[in-house]
Amino acid sequence: MENSASALRDAARKLENIQAITDEAFAHMGVDEFLDTLLERVRQILEVDTAVVLLLDRQARFLVATAAKGLEEEVTQAAHVPVGEGFAGRVAAERRPVYIDDVANANVFNPLLVQRGLRSLLGVPLIAGGTLVGVLHIGSLTERRFTKDETEFLQLAAARVAMAVQSLLTRAERAGALELQRSLVPAALPSIPGVEFAARYRPGKASVGGDWYDVFTLPSGEVGIVMGDVAGHGFPAAVVMGRMRSALRAYALENDDPAEVLRKLNRKMQHFEPEATATVLYAMCDPGAGRIRVSSAGHCPPVLALPGCAGKFLDLESDVLIGLGEDLPRRTTTVTLPPGALLCFYTDGLVERRRSPLAHGFSRLCDAVYAGPPEAVGAAVMSALIGREMAEDDVAVLLMRRTPC
Repeated sequence: MENSASALRDAARKLENIQAITDEAFAHMGVDEFLDTLLERVRQILEVDTAVVLLLDRQARFLVATAAKGLEEEVTQAAHVPVGEGFAGRVAAERRPVYIDDVANANVFNPLLVQRGLRSLLGVPLIAGGTLVGVLHIGSLTERRFTKDETEFLQLAAARVAMAVQSLLTRAERAGALELQRSLVPAALPSIPGVEFAARYRPGKASVGGDWYDVFTLPSGEVGIVMGDVAGHGFPAAVVMGRMRSALRAYALENDDPAEVLRKLNRKMQHFEPEATATVLYAMCDPGAGRIRVSSAGHCPPVLALPGCAGKFLDLESDVLIGLGEDLPRRTTTVTLPPGALLCFYTDGLVERRRSPLAHGFSRLCDAVYAGPPEAVGAAVMSALIGREMAEDDVAVLLMRRTPC
């Protein structure tokens, strides 16, 4: 009976410990608050002196101290450990619990562990969906033998940390990417005599990407128009998009040929960010002359609608993407815009659908575009191609009409 009662008490204690680290309140916390709260609970439950979480960096080369209890200087001093080296690096490389009974004489990478006077360490990997997220380790100032149950509990805590951190970081990254993207898209389109503008932008349901558009006046009096789409998703794509936008604006001030602007942009990206690729369309419009010059780096062709005519694709030469083919030629196409003519620029998220041929999306776009007020045309385009369901990918649409006589 005594053994049975003891087993029941152990089971009840384990359940309480599990509940302590799976509290629903964690769901409403940010990453920092979540980690601080969980580490404190782990430290109390296991009666240890330190508890630390190190997260894997983007390049999967280093573990970076992100949260700590009892060893806060790891975080304040931005401690990081190469994967495969020292104690935490070994936990990450081997993806299994690692125990050290004598820190002073062990191969630890971070001197803070010795300086703090730690004697025993237990570390477990943070793994979510088969992906290494980081390392969780605990330490004692006195010699400590961690039991099988304590090790299993720490692994349970690590699994909780890994899933929550991955979810919280994904949420935070999406919010950051969306905020960055919105900050780089014009808050209001410029008011320019002779032309009218309207725009629509919707982030994708799956993930924020690197779509952007831009409109600006040039020293010559012409109007610069940009529509681009950086390959990839999330914060990295949004950061690349921001750099490309700034570089293109700088080159546009120095060159009056759209093809030359894209050539310089391509050269810059290949040198400084060789992994990045993007489709970009850059146009220079002269409202007074009724002329627009366009160069495309693999971007979807604009739709042109003349007064009284159906929309059709602009007859435009398309060159290679930004990030590819440095020595390949880039061309500029000149198009006449009579009064009332409208151009629709867009990213592929507007026309691409998983279960529908791309040609179908292009056809629907041409049917929806007409030579009317840009705001009304924008509403018609979004209604016809987006409807009630949010697109998986980002959608950017920019409409420009030469003012009717």
